[in-house]
Amino acid sequence: MDKRTPLYETHVELGGKMVSFGGFEMPVQYPAGVIKEHMAVREAVGIFDVSHMGELVISGPDALSELNRILTNDFTNMQVGRIRYSVLCNENGGCVDDLIVYKMAEDKYLLVVNAANTDKDREWIKAQIKGNVDFNDISETVGQIAIQGPKSKDVMTKLVGDESLLPEKYYWFTPYVTIAGVQCLVSQTGYTGSFGYEVYTPAEGVVTVWNAMLEAGKEFGLLPCGLGARDTLRLEAAMPLYGHEMNDDISPLEAGLDFGVKMNKEDFIGKSGIEAKGEPKVKRVGIKVTGRGIAREHCDIYMDGEKVGETTSGTHCPFLGYAVAMGYVPTEKSDVGTKLEIDVRGRRIEGEIVPLPFYKR
Repeated sequence: MDKRTPLYETHVELGGKMVSFGGFEMPVQYPAGVIKEHMAVREAVGIFDVSHMGELVISGPDALSELNRILTNDFTNMQVGRIRYSVLCNENGGCVDDLIVYKMAEDKYLLVVNAANTDKDREWIKAQIKGNVDFNDISETVGQIAIQGPKSKDVMTKLVGDESLLPEKYYWFTPYVTIAGVQCLVSQTGYTGSFGYEVYTPAEGVVTVWNAMLEAGKEFGLLPCGLGARDTLRLEAAMPLYGHEMNDDISPLEAGLDFGVKMNKEDFIGKSGIEAKGEPKVKRVGIKVTGRGIAREHCDIYMDGEKVGETTSGTHCPFLGYAVAMGYVPTEKSDVGTKLEIDVRGRRIEGEIVPLPFYKR
């Protein structure tokens, strides 16, 4: 039985088309449609219910040393109020999940994990913990809204009354911000490639904050957005998605996530597995479809008539106006400008490797 976020009834009232995703009933789109929702986030502002995401808290005297041992990034010099991306690896160096870490206090960190992986991640981390820490899953008590797009600051400033109350920089957060009488944590983060914020509320306050955003955003062209636009936006921005660009066999270095992996750390779970693999033999690449058609995931990639890899995600990008895909090919065949073909339901369409991300604001 799928769970429902506190905003479920609100989505239904707004005409959201509900689907099963990550163990939740979520809106895939609203009456405006995926293309208009996508364009709102690129040109104006859109809001997403992301209350299905998981929130885990690790605190105590050994919180820092445990994070450094369990995750791939280095949190040693992280300031309170900062956010850092990381990967959770298995012993073989494959990706268990990717996540973002908020430093709440010197001995307290909030981990935000993918909805479908919350239970798996919680149990994995719990099994790895050795030190003196408290570790809690607070997902049920938290609501979360992503407000994304160039006009998101206008809407948020209208709601909070003073721009200085909002986080100034990307991957920073402000812990106590009042919106419509609800105390929220606001971070300058997102999964769309556009400027924006993510707003964490008590579960019981998320409907109030959502409705306040809808009202405040009317003059700025705000639209509620569903999973469909969330996927086209993240793909246009070449952001990897667990189960597509990442899985238990792909290392974060193969996935191009080396910025979140500190191999010079003394040790972390998966470090020896990544080292044993050596230099990555495959690489995540961006593909612009130059022929007629749209590639999706699990399409074979051919070069000179030989199958060399497979796509992991693909779509038509409304803002860019053409189809793209991401996939894995051998490192020696991954140069930008390389021509290839993608097998789409038995028909091969032409493509070309292009730099990532496809879209950058």
